Amino acid sequence: MESKQTPDSNRGTEEQKKDHGNRFKEALTQRRGFVYTLELVPGRGSRGETIEQVLDMAQRAAAGGRVHAVSITDNPGGRPALAPEAIGLEVLHFGIDPIIHFTCRDKSRNQIESALYGLDRVGLRNILAITGDYPEGESKPVFDLDSVQLLQFATQMNAGLENDVKVPGAGTRVPPTALFKGCAVSPFKQLESETMAQYFKLLKKVRAGADFAITQVGYDVRKFDELLRVMRSYNIDVPVIGNVFVLSLGTARVMNRKLIPGCVVTKALVEQLECESRQPDKGKAARFVRAAKLIAVLRGLGYSGAHIGGPNLKYEDVERIIVTSEELTPSWREYVQEFSFPQENGYYLFQKDDETGLNSDVPSVRTNHGGKIPGYALMRFFHRVVFDLEAPLYGAARAFYRALEGTRFEEHFGVLEHFIKIITSRCRKCGDCALSDIAFLCPHSQCPKHLLNGPCGGSSEGWCEVYPGKRRCIYVKAYERLKIYGEEESLKETYVPPCNWQLNQSSSWANYFLGKDHSANNKCGKEPAKS
Repeated sequence: MESKQTPDSNRGTEEQKKDHGNRFKEALTQRRGFVYTLELVPGRGSRGETIEQVLDMAQRAAAGGRVHAVSITDNPGGRPALAPEAIGLEVLHFGIDPIIHFTCRDKSRNQIESALYGLDRVGLRNILAITGDYPEGESKPVFDLDSVQLLQFATQMNAGLENDVKVPGAGTRVPPTALFKGCAVSPFKQLESETMAQYFKLLKKVRAGADFAITQVGYDVRKFDELLRVMRSYNIDVPVIGNVFVLSLGTARVMNRKLIPGCVVTKALVEQLECESRQPDKGKAARFVRAAKLIAVLRGLGYSGAHIGGPNLKYEDVERIIVTSEELTPSWREYVQEFSFPQENGYYLFQKDDETGLNSDVPSVRTNHGGKIPGYALMRFFHRVVFDLEAPLYGAARAFYRALEGTRFEEHFGVLEHFIKIITSRCRKCGDCALSDIAFLCPHSQCPKHLLNGPCGGSSEGWCEVYPGKRRCIYVKAYERLKIYGEEESLKETYVPPCNWQLNQSSSWANYFLGKDHSANNKCGKEPAKS
């Protein structure tokens, strides 16, 4: 038995600590075979047994040579834990690439910029850009950016930001970073609205600069196949890594109860694990074989890699799974039916191919549910009459707010506007309104994460991750509203920039017509069409 190392042990040899380049990035971008990543979950505290186990796993992965990178989570479940960059620095010295989970939950955009520069400075350049789970307890969430905006900002940092404040000797452009940016995608959704909203957001993420994608946890092979088909149809050509979570019975029960956002485990799969748990090894061998078969299927489908994780995994278990998967890969089609765990009344974009157990090339029919919503129809009408650039009253409204600007009446009309929008949209008077971008649903008052460019991965059966059974996800509602008018595809076209908080508590109508809000680039300086 190996001696247990202390927190102050000199981990890793000097040879391991040498700069080895970004093996993970090179393998993915240059398509150098199938890539394996391993998820590590630091616990609470700066040292202790859990932290030592995480570091030991990373060091063994570095020595083993089969795993290309280890990903390090950032406060999963919204609970505090050791910062991933602290673990990442130690992991980097072992000679293996870390992937830092970078969330928006606890950071303003100033902190995000500082933190990204810090990661780049110390060589932690692989990031997984995600919104983050809603915090537990009394902690105040931030969510200043969403994951699409985070990717867009990191892409701009890679190009070199312009200095907006003149600093002597600093120049006009900030030196560029070299961040390799990943994103998450959740194909395991039950409703059409949830499914399409996830794919629309993936397209936005790639447009914003995502270099690779990792799926959420799920065990439905048709959904794995569906994701690749959607990516081809959208001309998305980034590597995608399938999530292979080695599922224990206890974790399966928790996921089945929807207590871990975004992870989908059906009742049928739980029952299968319960049966396996009666074996002398408590189902351990079956869990490893299932993971190996899923990796084989992912390789057969055309995934670029597998993201391996799970509770109480040891590195020898990971190697065993990888070796077994490589042996099983030639027969991957035989295992497709073993990953048929559809959600009840689940929606698929393509009709099933009964021969393969995967999807056919025939699209499923998308149907409308319900009729027009009177309040939404009224807001659409009002927008077409007053706010559209070609609206008959746009010019008059613009002239009115120009005349009103700076007078004592400006505040009075702002109060009237706020009263109207509280009734219709639960307005919080951010001053940089995104109502017209999201089917007249306010992302600040109706989405706990204030998401402007699509849903998080945590919704279930159309319900908000934070308020399950009480509040519908606003992007589910937006999709259903727009679909009535045949406009649901518009959700994938518009990038909404971060809210300009300098406009907070001011009139969004005035800011709109005066070209101060986020839509200024689309309309500022344009005059209404002459009749």
